[in-house]
Amino acid sequence: MSTFSALLLKRMKLAEECADDDDAKISISELRKAVLEELKMHNSFVQEWGSDLAKESSVNSATVKYTEFLLATASGKVEGVKGPGKLATPFEKTKVAAYTLGAMTPCMRLYAYLGKELEALLDLHEGSHPYRKWIENYSSEGFQASAVQTEDLLDKLSVSLTGEELDIIEKLYHQAMKLEIDFFSAQPVVQPTVVPLTKEHNPAEDRLMLFSDFDLTCTVVDSSAILAEIAIVTAPKSDQIQPENKLARMSSADLRNTWGLLSRQYTEEFEECIESIMPPEKVDKFKYEDLRKALEQLSDFEKRANDRVIESGVLKGLNHEDIKRAGERLILQDGCTTFFQKVVKNVNLNANVHVLSYCWCGDLIRSAFSSGDLLELNIHSNEFTFIESISTGEIDKKVESPIDKVQAFKNILNNCSNDRRNLTVYIGDSIGDLLCLLEADIGIVIGSSSSLRRVASQFGVSFVPLFPGLVKKQKECGEGESSSWKGLSGILYTVPSWAEIHAFILGC
Repeated sequence: MSTFSALLLKRMKLAEECADDDDAKISISELRKAVLEELKMHNSFVQEWGSDLAKESSVNSATVKYTEFLLATASGKVEGVKGPGKLATPFEKTKVAAYTLGAMTPCMRLYAYLGKELEALLDLHEGSHPYRKWIENYSSEGFQASAVQTEDLLDKLSVSLTGEELDIIEKLYHQAMKLEIDFFSAQPVVQPTVVPLTKEHNPAEDRLMLFSDFDLTCTVVDSSAILAEIAIVTAPKSDQIQPENKLARMSSADLRNTWGLLSRQYTEEFEECIESIMPPEKVDKFKYEDLRKALEQLSDFEKRANDRVIESGVLKGLNHEDIKRAGERLILQDGCTTFFQKVVKNVNLNANVHVLSYCWCGDLIRSAFSSGDLLELNIHSNEFTFIESISTGEIDKKVESPIDKVQAFKNILNNCSNDRRNLTVYIGDSIGDLLCLLEADIGIVIGSSSSLRRVASQFGVSFVPLFPGLVKKQKECGEGESSSWKGLSGILYTVPSWAEIHAFILGC
């Protein structure tokens, strides 16, 4: 047994002694026994493979950082906590036990998660998989139960802690999980890998082209609703006399009614249009041109809907500064801003980022990203027309439909120089993004738009959760097949959040 293992078991023994009741003591004792069994299993692997770890490998810095963190936490060396030699009260002892569990629980949860995921993705009964025993152990019901037991115990030990102490546990948990991920990332890989996407990226030869939709891909709320609300809130009341030198506007009450009618009409006619373009039966093989032809009808509908909005006058009289302020306060999806910040600030990546959107006002998009210091993004959308910073109600139409979007996508690529290869990634959430998603080398669908999936599936498009898709791609790569990505395959990858996109493209 290594020095670290012996020290860790000793610190778990200390946590057991610090626990405040018999049930907690028993739970930690069982956990300690499980760790000991786990260490025995690891030793058996080493013997089975005929390895001598003392001679064949050195401890990398990621491992050292993680083990030192665990030992320090178990020793009570946490900000705001006394050392183990000075624990005067049962309450102080309970804190040390809680902190120790807070630092160990992420390890249990991560291994339980990986075990189950790998079990589901790999056929362990086909051939002699080198990690079969490892996967079977961490996917077993016993280990899954131990992970849940550890989490329940952490909750129990945390009941009497203050808000400040709970914040410390949260920080310990996050730090432990990060160190665990760093540990995995630091391990040498002898074969080409498909994750992260940028690992094999060579800026001298390759050009990473990232495209993203805006509404409900990056945002929590659709931008059209935000612009309408600005118009309604800033509009004059019914009994208010408007100055003669300003654009005449509807009252706020009339605006709200008009916008309600426009919204209902759009929703009803959109559903009718979707039904009209659906093939009577699901096609056996994906054909891009058939789908494009169908979406030309949807494009005509979108343009008619925009014409109605302009003719209604609901967008007349908005102040440019009000729009910018609304954009700066716009709530973006968790992880979206961080992802783009990491991309544009990485000078070695040298990526091009383009946002393609139906949004009526590009200034709203620019303001939303400017709050995250993302001035480098290229915005392609419609634009309001202004007279002395007041909107006229007209729209400079540039991107109104699926056909407009895919044409903008192609134009951007055609304007790139031929000195490097393009690797294109498109991230979107709706049927308006469908053609771009399919044209891109990698199309990533975020969210759960029913119309997108319904139409695309009927035209032969397949949706694959990103993680299993990457595992399959990695297996193909390991078997000697190409690891390159290619558009118009008819396959789109689905993700629940920007965190998964971040991990795939940039790594953790």
